[in-house]
Amino acid sequence: METRDVKAYPKFTKAMKATHTILIPNMAVLHFRLIKAALEKAGYRVEILGNCGSQVAQLGLKYVHNDTCYPALLVIGQFLDALNSGKYDLDHTALLISQTGGGCRASNYIHLLRKALVKAGYPQIPVASLNFSGLEKDSGFQLSLPLLCQVVACIFYGDLLMALQNQTRPYEDKKGDTEALTEHWIRTISGWIMQNKGYSAHEMKHAFKRIVAQYAAIPVTRVPKVKVGIVGEIYVKYSPLGNNGLEEFLASEDCEVNLPGLMGFVQYCIFNMGQTIRLYGGAHAEILGSEALLSWLDSIEKELCAAMKAGGYHAPARFKELEKLPKGIIGLGAKMGEGWLLTAEMIELVQSGYENIVCAQPFGCLPNHIVGKGMINKIRALYPTANITPIDYDPSATRVNQENRIKLMLAVAKERLNDRAKAKEPLLRLTAEDLGGGMPMLNHTAAGL
Repeated sequence: METRDVKAYPKFTKAMKATHTILIPNMAVLHFRLIKAALEKAGYRVEILGNCGSQVAQLGLKYVHNDTCYPALLVIGQFLDALNSGKYDLDHTALLISQTGGGCRASNYIHLLRKALVKAGYPQIPVASLNFSGLEKDSGFQLSLPLLCQVVACIFYGDLLMALQNQTRPYEDKKGDTEALTEHWIRTISGWIMQNKGYSAHEMKHAFKRIVAQYAAIPVTRVPKVKVGIVGEIYVKYSPLGNNGLEEFLASEDCEVNLPGLMGFVQYCIFNMGQTIRLYGGAHAEILGSEALLSWLDSIEKELCAAMKAGGYHAPARFKELEKLPKGIIGLGAKMGEGWLLTAEMIELVQSGYENIVCAQPFGCLPNHIVGKGMINKIRALYPTANITPIDYDPSATRVNQENRIKLMLAVAKERLNDRAKAKEPLLRLTAEDLGGGMPMLNHTAAGL
């Protein structure tokens, strides 16, 4: 069975849209919950997987070579763990996996998954491909224009909710207010999508203002906190399964987290389509097409950032601004994996006050070790306050060791925060008479009193 011809593997057909439940591995939690509504509106029956635990990685290791990229191990392990659970009708279940189409090993995940399914005893399970590179052209999983527009809207909404939640929750007066509001908006936006509204550029721009206004109305007490940015490989960066719940760990350490939006990666992929033509030649129409699409996305992103600023929130740099940041550090032709975007995100975070950064990457991911870990010394040279810690994620890496390394970074961050607080404290010069009698003159800080 291991030498089975690839053409013999079952494909997801158009007829299966009405009969099969599609399982999707989780990554960006808020975004994928919204995208689920868009897929259901298009007639697909989908379920976002939430199964985690050590058994997921162990299943991946059992059926995929241990030299394979860590995200592939987890995604394949999560699929197999779900199929083993007994929850699904195996004759009417399909799997959905993305293919990048670039130099990243993620392009081959679908072939690894199909081989793993055969080895695990599930040869009948079809796998659908989500890609924009012309791979798996005969797939019955089709992205229509309305569905694409809805998915784009879901990514914008997901980015906004994620940013507002991360900037509000650490300071809320009543614990749970922020999360409750996020749940409200997940339900509301999902409802809009199911009603075929809320995803046009005009509707999104109005919705952004409403959403920001409600988060801004949550009672908060803003006190200085350590601000931490998260960058890295796309899956490990966002997936709680991939990064061992990194966001929640940082929240438990009383940090404010900044996770750059998913739309930045989408725009980066579109930009690279035109950049490839600029560097290596090809149809000029592709450059014009990518620039037109980026211009449309930028018009929406501009309104999102304006709404955040108007509400008193930090708005991330738009993609057009990110393009300029790596100049002199790394070329825009470095586009394997997260490429120059990862470097640009680190620079933008440092410039925005999120100088403490966790660079999360799968062990052995060569592109991200170059554009992530490889750029850290250069960024530190340009920005001496940059406090960047690269963390490798791999089945052999223990959560305790990862968190201890992050705690060392946070210890430096907290020390700097305390030093800045002390530097800003006004000195009160009190005399003996002020203190009620013959004591020598003392200096006290306002905080000491």
